[in-house]
Amino acid sequence: MVPWALGARASTASVPVGIELYSVREELKKDPEGTLRAVSQMGYEGVEFYAPYFDWTESQTKQIKKHLDDLGIRCFSTHNDEGYLTPQNIQRTRDLNLILGSKYVVLASAGKKSSLDEWKTVANQLNIVAENLEPAGLKTGYHNHQLEFTPVGGQRPMEILAKLTKPSVMLQLDVGTCLEAGSDPVAWIRANPGRIRSIHCKDWSPETSKGYKVLFGEGAADWKNIFAAPLQTTSIRLPVVKWAPQIQH
Repeated sequence: MVPWALGARASTASVPVGIELYSVREELKKDPEGTLRAVSQMGYEGVEFYAPYFDWTESQTKQIKKHLDDLGIRCFSTHNDEGYLTPQNIQRTRDLNLILGSKYVVLASAGKKSSLDEWKTVANQLNIVAENLEPAGLKTGYHNHQLEFTPVGGQRPMEILAKLTKPSVMLQLDVGTCLEAGSDPVAWIRANPGRIRSIHCKDWSPETSKGYKVLFGEGAADWKNIFAAPLQTTSIRLPVVKWAPQIQH
């Protein structure tokens, strides 16, 4: 649990705090319902499921949704592999997200791209996914890593995605990887009003011995201004705590 984050949320009452379940993936594999109960008891108001949800049957998915309802927590969004958003799989992805009550279908990674043209293709794909999901009431999102904030030909790929995707496409900000790439999360949020509707609150330290091992609030992230920036620039805000002290991705 990260009580500092939950305390910070108290000052911004309209902002729910959730957990990215990749952070507890081993526990989730062993005992999905028990893990959801545990994070609910820790004070989290919602969850973000990650890729393995796609393999659930409809019955399993409905059971998970019932368990969420019983606990009084929500599924804010899901993280998805590229393959889940293809024409062959988009309907299944849509249906599972609707059962879960998810609002955002987030592309977790576009994989390694070496040119701006490849990133333009990613932006176009996100727009196509959005067009397929929006009639069902679902929104599309994209989750950054270091790569998207690392300049290619003098331009950051994340700028390409922000410029060429529809305003409805949410740009989910992973704070730690943004910092590691040398970018300013606060400046990025302020430069993209209305687009940063979900934040992965993962800290990072420039000290080589620490990196992502630091706990929330112990790294380089300026959390006070990060939390203030969305309040000024977005209408829907879903901070997601991702505690991964030994995980880099």
